[in-house]
Amino acid sequence: MCVSIRLLATMAILALPMMAQAGPVKVWQTNADQSQLLAQQPDIAFSKKAAGTVITVDPKQRFQTMVGFGAAMTDASAELIRNHMTASQRDGLMDDLFGKKGLDFSFTRLTIGASDFSGNHYSYDDMPAAQTDPNMTRFSIDAARRDVIPAVKQALAINPKLTVMASPWSAPGWMKTTDSLILGSLKPEAYPYFADYLSRYIKAMRAEGIPISLLTLQNEPGFEPDTYPGMRVEPSSRAAFIGGYLGPKFKAEGLRTQILDYDHNWDTPSSPLTVLADARANPFIAGVAWHCYAGDVAAQGAVHDAYPDKDTYFTECSGGEWAPEFDKNFAWTVKNLIIGSTRHWSKGVLMWNLALDENFGPHKGGCSDCRGIVTINSKTGEVKKNIEYYAFGHASKFVKVGAMRIASDDVDGLSNVAFRNRDGSLVLIVLNTHAQPGLFSVSAGGKTFSYTLPAGAAASFVWKP
Repeated sequence: MCVSIRLLATMAILALPMMAQAGPVKVWQTNADQSQLLAQQPDIAFSKKAAGTVITVDPKQRFQTMVGFGAAMTDASAELIRNHMTASQRDGLMDDLFGKKGLDFSFTRLTIGASDFSGNHYSYDDMPAAQTDPNMTRFSIDAARRDVIPAVKQALAINPKLTVMASPWSAPGWMKTTDSLILGSLKPEAYPYFADYLSRYIKAMRAEGIPISLLTLQNEPGFEPDTYPGMRVEPSSRAAFIGGYLGPKFKAEGLRTQILDYDHNWDTPSSPLTVLADARANPFIAGVAWHCYAGDVAAQGAVHDAYPDKDTYFTECSGGEWAPEFDKNFAWTVKNLIIGSTRHWSKGVLMWNLALDENFGPHKGGCSDCRGIVTINSKTGEVKKNIEYYAFGHASKFVKVGAMRIASDDVDGLSNVAFRNRDGSLVLIVLNTHAQPGLFSVSAGGKTFSYTLPAGAAASFVWKP
């Protein structure tokens, strides 16, 4: 008995240092003047006293589980990565974007057929004018096999936890009122054919080793671009298509791909609310996808509050030469997409193009000055990291797949969001929107640390409680 007591006492003493170790707090910072770019700072020790404004983090209050962060593997991005880089350049970039030592992107988006960031306009079942193909005899994803599929396979090999979603910019022209990929809407009589088209795409990609976890039935359904593929699909039409055709087809075929509605801007929350209110469509809808180009991020929260059983995803925003200033755009992206979108329930957050070239392409129609996460020189393969690389890196490097958003004080001038990873580590991302340096303290689980963040700077804090 005495031996057992002494042994237990010894084990308890040996365990004390491990139990006491809670830090240090590790910090990565980006400054508005670019003097620090996602750069690791000296560790912070916990202190007994708070200084400045206090941000309280509460791991016990938990919200959505994260899929992650990333950007779209458009035709343009895949073409540049596959054809305008050497093998070593390509491997280095892909490791940097998707690898654990890099940004660790875990979420990407594919286009079903062409977008404006494609070398030509196409679908996976094109037909000559006035001809149709209801039996899909011409269906083929060969266009994706050239560059997109090899690029996504490489990303999956680097990060097997990568979630892939897909969105069409248009149904095949023969299914539309214009008999063209440009302009028009989906004909009601083509609903079963379009459902078959999307089902075939998912199964064809699965056969290539690429599971499509999430699907929207139309990119930006309230917009009809006149220079690249697009298609107007009003809320009532989306509800009829999902409830009467797409949802039942996926169910009958045992497809596990989740259907997201909307895939458009924050300014018209009435659009997804109308679809979600449809009794036939609602059971087949897993969530709502959002874009940034109009409105306010708070719309995501309003729709989630109305339908809390539906997930929220942020699926597109692009930087561009219309807004080249690093300080302003870095702050906007962190505040609205990294912090705002996740505080308003986003499980996954995506930028638009993963990579574009020095001429903001290749593209055909559409945006002529959009910016990718990185810029690849089409002649040399040299990579330039853009504003969005650093903004998204503040989340993607530290907030891992399966992390849960947790509560943190919404403090004026110190925008922030907090997460708890599966390994128990806590992550807090803070942006100082004041015009002066901000001194603040973070309190979590009875422990406190303090930090001074320069004006316009963002920092990611990681620690074990």
